[in-house]
Amino acid sequence: MSRITVGLVDYGVGNHASVSHVLHDAGFRVRVAADAQGLDACDVLLLPGVGAFPAAMAQLRDTGLDAYLRDAAQAGRPLLGICLGMQLLAQESFEQGHTRGLGILPGRVVSLDEAPWHIGWNTLECVGDDPAFHSSQGESFYFNHSFKMVDAGACVTAQARLQQPVTAAVRLGRVAGLQFHPEKSQRAGRRLLHTLITELAHAQ
Repeated sequence: MSRITVGLVDYGVGNHASVSHVLHDAGFRVRVAADAQGLDACDVLLLPGVGAFPAAMAQLRDTGLDAYLRDAAQAGRPLLGICLGMQLLAQESFEQGHTRGLGILPGRVVSLDEAPWHIGWNTLECVGDDPAFHSSQGESFYFNHSFKMVDAGACVTAQARLQQPVTAAVRLGRVAGLQFHPEKSQRAGRRLLHTLITELAHAQ
């Protein structure tokens, strides 16, 4: 079987270099693309993101990639969001006011109650029975965010703890999101990316 090609969605927001590097290390082909033609040739779509939710959504709308991603998810194509990319999958955000998200997954994005910022290493706690996350139970991953996803219901597959549990990963069918940075999480991050992307690519 040929190697899985991961399409990094290029909308002007995200650390493509470090994500590309860890994806290559995990054994995938990587294509950075900003249009449908380039992304259509990929097996799994990956939406990265750093910065503020409203600016990122504006970039997606300006490039037309918001509609592309919604259509891709509706068609059952594998899609993974990382950090801000995970939050963009939600229905809405209250960062710097109110902004509608991609609406691919349930949930809202709100400021952390537990601390002004969640930065550094934290342990992953699996929720439910998603096999893609089982081998990562109890391992540490690198977080860097001041907003969190809430009200995602049964889509939550893993959490981390501050004073209260914080959503660390979500999944609905072939769409998943990671609040932490697997590309900065060393061996644990590479292993989880390999397992999760492979599982998304082959899920029915």
